[in-house]
Amino acid sequence: MTAMPRPTSTGGSIPSDTVREAGGAARAPEARRRERISVIVPAKDEAESLPTLVARIEAAAANHDLLIDDIILIDDGSSDETWATMARLAREVPAVHAIRLRRNFGKATALMIGIAAATGDIIITMDADLQDDPAELPRFVETLAEGYDLVSGWKRKRRDPPTKTWPSRFFNWTTRVATGVALHDFNCGFKAYRREIFNSVELYGELHRYVPVLAHALGYRVAEIEVEHHARRFGRSKYGVARFLRGYLDLLTVLMITRYARRPGHLFGGIGTLFLGTGGAILTYLTGLKLFGGAEIGDRPLLLLGVMMVIIGVQVLLFGLLAELINSRTRGIDHRDLVREAVDGEG
Repeated sequence: MTAMPRPTSTGGSIPSDTVREAGGAARAPEARRRERISVIVPAKDEAESLPTLVARIEAAAANHDLLIDDIILIDDGSSDETWATMARLAREVPAVHAIRLRRNFGKATALMIGIAAATGDIIITMDADLQDDPAELPRFVETLAEGYDLVSGWKRKRRDPPTKTWPSRFFNWTTRVATGVALHDFNCGFKAYRREIFNSVELYGELHRYVPVLAHALGYRVAEIEVEHHARRFGRSKYGVARFLRGYLDLLTVLMITRYARRPGHLFGGIGTLFLGTGGAILTYLTGLKLFGGAEIGDRPLLLLGVMMVIIGVQVLLFGLLAELINSRTRGIDHRDLVREAVDGEG
């Protein structure tokens, strides 16, 4: 398959022998190291596609000399023959490991369970519906070898109906503007990570699509490459409007985590000070009217507004202080995970 040009952070393209970091400059490729790879595939009601997917992953590994340590299939509460198919593949294919969850917990939980079971130095996640092409695996590994910690796929030419593509484009644009991470397709499940990212990033809810944002906030280097996207052959899509609504709520969570996780007092202190200052100014104004003009202020709605804003401001300030106290007693990210490399002098 001919390699696609890799996108720039501004939506253009650059030659296939270079790649641009999200928000950064292009880098020349380095020699690819033969690292151990774990492929993680969460699935719900995808029994028909799994045998073909596993066969294609193994073919890509054999054709490009990739060291696939394990292919981890996670059954996230399927109601069809998905688990029976996974169990059969695990018995027939040495690299396959099948995990069955007690019920449907969602993609983020399934991915974290798969990551915990993985043994590879590189973690690659992909969907089970055959829309992601395993032939792209070498390109992800090659891009990581150029010095990046996370490579996200970009389904530039999607094989989905407009009811799915247009909301996705709007969602991606909003996320790109809000977070400052110059990716085009946060929703793409086809991603490659260096394992150490998950020492600092834990997934829950719908946060799997925001791993590039969380990793970027911790100083990990993020890149994006175009990937082939095929039409769905079996089953039906599991995503609807509710997915995008949940995504926006999780975007607020991510913004909170990346900007104020270690300093919540700055957020709540700023909001509390704004309310307290505005309420104080209102009450000062009304006091002046009363003392120097003899005006009656007891029946003015402005008085109630001023008192309410002062009370809210004090409460929000105290909430921020409480959050700081909790933060000081909670183990945060291991600072060693924030260090890229270190050099010691001789002697």
